[in-house]
Amino acid sequence: MSLLPDAVVSADSVLISGPPMSGKYDLFNQLLDQWSTAPVVVSTGRTAEKIRTDHAQITGTDDADLVVIDCVTHQQGDKRDDTATTKYVSGPGDLTEIGIKFTDVVESSSGLARAVGIYSLSELLMYWDPERIYQFTRVMTSQSSGQDWPFVATVGSTAHDEQVIHTLHEPFELVVETRFEDDDRQFRVRGRLGQPSEWTVF
Repeated sequence: MSLLPDAVVSADSVLISGPPMSGKYDLFNQLLDQWSTAPVVVSTGRTAEKIRTDHAQITGTDDADLVVIDCVTHQQGDKRDDTATTKYVSGPGDLTEIGIKFTDVVESSSGLARAVGIYSLSELLMYWDPERIYQFTRVMTSQSSGQDWPFVATVGSTAHDEQVIHTLHEPFELVVETRFEDDDRQFRVRGRLGQPSEWTVF
C-alpha cells in the first residue's frame, strides 16, 4: 500500500525536497519500490550495503535486482571491484564517472523495467555549483526517460538557498515537499503549475 498519491506514482520524474528527519529517505525508497523490483540507486552518501539494508527495511521487500552506484566506499579507502549489482565511483564529486557507470547499468539491463534514484543531490552540491548539478540531473532524467525508467532524487531543502532549490526543481515533473510539524512527518505535492496539495501526515 503506497502512501503516495497516484499523481506521484504515475509521474516520470519526482524531486523529494525537505529538511533533515522529515521522511525524504522513506518516501524515496517507497517510490522506487512502487515503480520497480529492480531499481538503480546512485548513492552519494551511504555505502551500497547500507542502501540495500535500508531499502529492505523501509519497503519490506528484498529486491535482488537492486543496483547501487556507490560513491562512498572507494572514497573511504575500501577499494572494491564492481559486481553485477554494485558499481563503485571514486567519490560523489566525480559526475563523469557516475555517468559512465550509469550508462554501463543501462546497457546491461536489457528488458528490465528499472527505476532510478539519486540519494542525494545535496552531497553533489558540496562539490559543484547548482548549474552543473542541474545539467547533470537533466542528463540523468533524459537518459532514464529514454529507457522508460521513472526517476526520483532527493535534496535537503534547508541546506541550500531557495534559488538553488528552485533551479533543481526544473528538470522534474513533480516535487514532493516534506516537513516535520507537530511531531508528525508530512508531505505535499507540487506540480509545475497551480497550487500545491494539502499537507498529508505519513
